Amino acid sequence: LEYDPNRTAFIALIKYQDGEQAYILAPQRLAVGDTVVAGDSVDVKPGNAAPMGSLPIGTIVHNVELKIGKGGQLARSAGNYAQIVGRDQGYVIVRLNSGEQRLISGLCYATVGAVSNPDHMNRNDGKAGRSRWLGRRPHNRGVSMNPVDHPHGGGEGRTSGGRHPVTPWGLPTKGKKTRSNKRTDTFIVSSRHARKKKN
Repeated sequence: LEYDPNRTAFIALIKYQDGEQAYILAPQRLAVGDTVVAGDSVDVKPGNAAPMGSLPIGTIVHNVELKIGKGGQLARSAGNYAQIVGRDQGYVIVRLNSGEQRLISGLCYATVGAVSNPDHMNRNDGKAGRSRWLGRRPHNRGVSMNPVDHPHGGGEGRTSGGRHPVTPWGLPTKGKKTRSNKRTDTFIVSSRHARKKKN
């Protein structure tokens, strides 16, 4: 089990029976010396990978494929997971952490268990510079700037906006729909925004 600077989760080095070695995303409760299997009929234990159609409903999975053979795309960051909640005509219904439910082909692979390092969210960066190393820019209020710096800037005393909230580059922010991939809309059973609308 090793640290990987490119991701929030830990990685595990596995050795195949033919002697080849490779890294996988380390799931929770995977220990050194454990055996992991990938195939059509595997035990439901952390680290084993299988087509989702062969896993029982209710299974917690991570590193979920969206396209057959493309490799995992969903639920890959530290502590993340998805849950298989149903089946439908060769597809499985997967509930993601955002609350979204998606139809994914039952032939797509997923790995059993949740991703390692669930305490990642509790870590303290210690200083602003560390956020900058990770590519995060400062998050200042536009209202506190001058007009030259931000569309919300300026005004005598404290003034509020005067226009819809925008980013420093004039693009709408707060509640603007940012999803543009209409092609896959048909695979979303219930959107992550559906619960908000009910309330």
